Amino acid sequence: MPVVLDPDASAVYKAFQEANRPPYESMTPPEAREMYLAARFVSNPEPPELEATAELAIPAPHGSIPARIYTPKRLRKTDGLAPCLVFFHGGGWVIGNLDSHDVVCRKLAHEGELIVISVDYRLAPEHRFPAAFDDALAATRWVADNAKRLGIDADRLFVGGDSAGGNLAAATALAARDGGPKLAGQVLIYPATDLAMNTPSHSEPETSILLTHSVTRWFIANYLGDADVSDWRVSPARAELAGLPPAYVLVAGADPLRDEGNAYAQRLREAGIAVTHRYFPGQFHGFFTMGKLLNQANIAASEISAWLRTPG
Repeated sequence: MPVVLDPDASAVYKAFQEANRPPYESMTPPEAREMYLAARFVSNPEPPELEATAELAIPAPHGSIPARIYTPKRLRKTDGLAPCLVFFHGGGWVIGNLDSHDVVCRKLAHEGELIVISVDYRLAPEHRFPAAFDDALAATRWVADNAKRLGIDADRLFVGGDSAGGNLAAATALAARDGGPKLAGQVLIYPATDLAMNTPSHSEPETSILLTHSVTRWFIANYLGDADVSDWRVSPARAELAGLPPAYVLVAGADPLRDEGNAYAQRLREAGIAVTHRYFPGQFHGFFTMGKLLNQANIAASEISAWLRTPG
């Protein structure tokens, strides 16, 4: 079935083409990070007002992992404790940081009525796999271990992220299933689940939009290095999925990751996991952070927030 962009997504894509930005893979990683970060001013919606935000330093063997905690004005507290989403930003494990996904985290905290902790994991190629995975899991376990002090209900702890962050969330959920902490759910926003790139959507011209096939290969090469693509920490789809927490899986139609996202949702369901599988056929990869330009992004954020309020 051919991919047809929604009119607003088509207009945004046309604007990106006319801007004639150099492809990320033609730059150094620091240059790519700077351009990606600057683009947020054009596409991010206005952030909601929160009760508080604060910077965190999560202890880790290599020093500390920077993070940011978002506390909304309204929290769904039980016995004085609130649910929490540990969030991992997208960016191909190479670009992105706390600021690139600041507005998204504010929206999820506000509409989901829960605490959000965004994790600034180490980036490739300076820190290749498994650095990002190690940081994601370490941060999740630290939040669980310090939940009460942070005002968090450890029984209502979620992980989530978009793209590469969705990959980290899925892998963290697998690790937590086998070694703790117990998670209440996982939010996988157009996640990378199998880095072999062997599905049809990794070669269709219609899916090579913004996240092109070429830049996808660049991201994966920078992240993996010599790592084995079949390692479940790299490709969560290679793992057995039984026993995982409920999942919200969002997939975009014009996305190289479309097929692996759809397949992961199906495999979760076949493994007996409660799955909410949301498909946006007319959107491209990356649309979720573009709420100023794409109303479908705001709809997605509201739907995820509602799911976080009533998972499963």
